[in-house]
Amino acid sequence: MRFFTSFILILFLAAAPIQAQVVTNKSQFTEADTLRGSLRAERNYDVLKYNLQVKVVPEEKYISGFNGITFKAEDSLPLMQVDLFRNMKVDSILFRGKKMKYERRHDAVFIDLVPKMEKSEIDSIQFFYSGNPIVAKNAPWDGGFVFEKDQQGNSWIAVAVQGTGASLWYPNKDHQSDEPEEALIGIAVPNELMNVSNGRFLGKEVLDNGYTRWNWKVNNPINNYNIVLNIGNYVHFKDKFRHLDLDYYVLPYNLEKAKKQFEEVKFMMNCFYEKFGAYPFEEDGFKLVETPYLGMEHQSAVAYGNEYKLGYLGNDLSGTGIGLKWDFIIIHETGHEWFGNSITAKDIADMWIHEGFTSYSEAVYIECRWGKEEALEYLQGIRNNIGNTKKIIGTYGVNSEGSGDMYYKGANLLNTIRSIYNDDEWWWKTLKDYTKSNRHKIITTQTTEDFFNAAIDYDLQPVFDQYLRHASIPELQFKKEEGEIFYKWQADVEGFDMPVDILIKGKETRIYPTQKWQKMEQQVNSPEELQVKEKEFYIKRKNLKQV
Repeated sequence: MRFFTSFILILFLAAAPIQAQVVTNKSQFTEADTLRGSLRAERNYDVLKYNLQVKVVPEEKYISGFNGITFKAEDSLPLMQVDLFRNMKVDSILFRGKKMKYERRHDAVFIDLVPKMEKSEIDSIQFFYSGNPIVAKNAPWDGGFVFEKDQQGNSWIAVAVQGTGASLWYPNKDHQSDEPEEALIGIAVPNELMNVSNGRFLGKEVLDNGYTRWNWKVNNPINNYNIVLNIGNYVHFKDKFRHLDLDYYVLPYNLEKAKKQFEEVKFMMNCFYEKFGAYPFEEDGFKLVETPYLGMEHQSAVAYGNEYKLGYLGNDLSGTGIGLKWDFIIIHETGHEWFGNSITAKDIADMWIHEGFTSYSEAVYIECRWGKEEALEYLQGIRNNIGNTKKIIGTYGVNSEGSGDMYYKGANLLNTIRSIYNDDEWWWKTLKDYTKSNRHKIITTQTTEDFFNAAIDYDLQPVFDQYLRHASIPELQFKKEEGEIFYKWQADVEGFDMPVDILIKGKETRIYPTQKWQKMEQQVNSPEELQVKEKEFYIKRKNLKQV
């Protein structure tokens, strides 16, 4: 979710940063960045399961509980790193029934395992903690809890921590390279309230202190930042798409609006099933949960706060009018179920794998419902929100995302690659194969590049390098010299030679520019007669002065 273009900033956030939650494209990094972003020896374990049990006290903005972390040592493990923000108190850590000694450094907790874990051993710790978690000032653009009241005066509480880190509110191995295979989530809230978390509802338990525990189970691997609570006076209604359960949790006074607005989910699912394959978490079902902030891609419990408006809070990010035909939050955040939640980037430096593909899913949905031309127009419109001042890929190993251009530049890169394929049927097959073959996998940019490269008889690596690893986009230059028309690429990547389609007197032809001048074979009087298919290819075009 956490993106924003200059258009959004001016309209909604004024001085808020382009990328939402905390992580910036900085060039100098601290020890805390390394502890969070690197895979140190103390993190040499594989998380198998979380058992997260938390009590929330709304009036005190206080939480307490424990996380039972079941894990497998991938090597000898005498010292274990578990992450928890420094403002949260460590009450105790139990291993094999005994309290363990620990040290804290920044937002990391280093636990002395006695006896040490040997390679391939499986065991668990119980990490008890408490405190007042960070409250977000402007969720979801900054991470934290949201403690609000609904229109009827009931507590309405949620959390959004992508980028900031799930260790803001519960102890975990806070790195995208590792996900629990399953998770139990039990959230105790005042009796008059309900909690909705990820996965399937297991039932509720009335406790003896005025609280009720709501129990949920996730049956699939899940990103740490996707594990959530949503507390409110919710009403629940159901629907179905094929054999997928659709569950909706909304505030009671918005029930009729929600029933109408959420009909779009079935149109969306029909499209995404066709283009991306089956919903990747069918065992856990699909939920939309109304939240006191705009939205977030929480796995199987997508946060919805678009106020039951079309577009993006009633606005069109593309400036074309096409964005007002559909509910942005439903489509974008659900697109993340395939790209981000099912397919996850190992390091957040590669977050374009989440955001570029998900932003492209917006255009995919438009094409399913209103045709390719409107999808291309939308993609061209959102280019106005691209800065092209920083590269998309961030710095590895230090918890550093790249440029916010990962969203719409990433989407336009994919559309450009589709145009290079020049075969829509093959493109859709390749995209669907990509989502299916990487289902529930943690991957890198290189994995993505290799996959799309292998599908066609053309080396896409220079294209990926230019768009992902450099700030600028390629410029297609034309010139007239001694009565002849010449063309070439101006690009940062050596050997850049992307094909591109042009129109000459209305007739489409494909040319193959390199970084050396080539003569146009067709008879053309001036560069102005050449029309580049710029909706299909995200490039600059420049006519040089006649020589």
